[in-house]
Amino acid sequence: MTVTRPLSADSPQSKDSPLSGGSGPATAFTLQQRRARGRESLGCWLALPKEMAADAVPLVAVHGIRRGARDQARFYGERAAALGRPVIAPLFSKKRWPHYQQVVRRQRADLALLSLLRELQLAGLWQSRKFDLAGYSGGAQFAHRFAMLYPHLVSRLTVASAGWYTFPDAAAFPYGLAERSGRSDDWGPRLAAGLDGFLRIPIQVCVGAQDNVQDGNTRGGEAIDAQQGKDRLSRAANWTAALRAAARQRDLNPDIQLKVLPDCGHNFRACITRGGLDRLVMPDVESLDGMVFESRQMETFAAL
Repeated sequence: MTVTRPLSADSPQSKDSPLSGGSGPATAFTLQQRRARGRESLGCWLALPKEMAADAVPLVAVHGIRRGARDQARFYGERAAALGRPVIAPLFSKKRWPHYQQVVRRQRADLALLSLLRELQLAGLWQSRKFDLAGYSGGAQFAHRFAMLYPHLVSRLTVASAGWYTFPDAAAFPYGLAERSGRSDDWGPRLAAGLDGFLRIPIQVCVGAQDNVQDGNTRGGEAIDAQQGKDRLSRAANWTAALRAAARQRDLNPDIQLKVLPDCGHNFRACITRGGLDRLVMPDVESLDGMVFESRQMETFAAL
């Protein structure tokens, strides 16, 4: 059963007519912008279906460094509307949150997102205990670090095309979970404390099959290349393998998958329209294995 849930009088006003934009059959939804309510407030774009289940789990979709929050809402909106789910795409301004990818840097991007989600919950947009979290590129960096810090809030995590990762190892944060020398308020141990919970989350690591070139936005250097690999494709494979190994060390049975998107490089729109990323983030009940080639073959990249 679905119900139409009206937003409160304080809810955002529609900026667009119903539209569509994903990889499947067109399903109309409304794209809305909610502007920041003050200098420290976080704005967002919303993709809202005409009807929404009372227990609909929202998708929180985090943009990359180009700050394309509207595209996150638009290109996930069609798939979400078909399932009666809302999309919340926060917009981390470059001026206020220049390093939002690292979550706990100055101005605390994590607290800004939590505040936004509380406001939208009070407005009646969502009522579930948890939300699905997806990030692309720089947003994937934010998403996995946020989920490490708040695993109890995330029902499903999709990390797509991250440039680099926080590994579950003894490297200093943000490369790993160890303390940084001389820091009394370091975050590595805090993320490490939630690692068991994080590894229990269903996690998808997605990356384009052609995203195998180290570009100007890929953090590089001898130490990080040795830890993670030289490009997004190999780094995704290495991080997936590291998470699985960490789960096995804890006697956990993880649901951690690597999905390589065919005919895709580092382009969000192509990952949606050609790679079916929206259907991986919000799958049907039936298996979608035919849309991608599985990662077990890709673990060979760990040796590159």
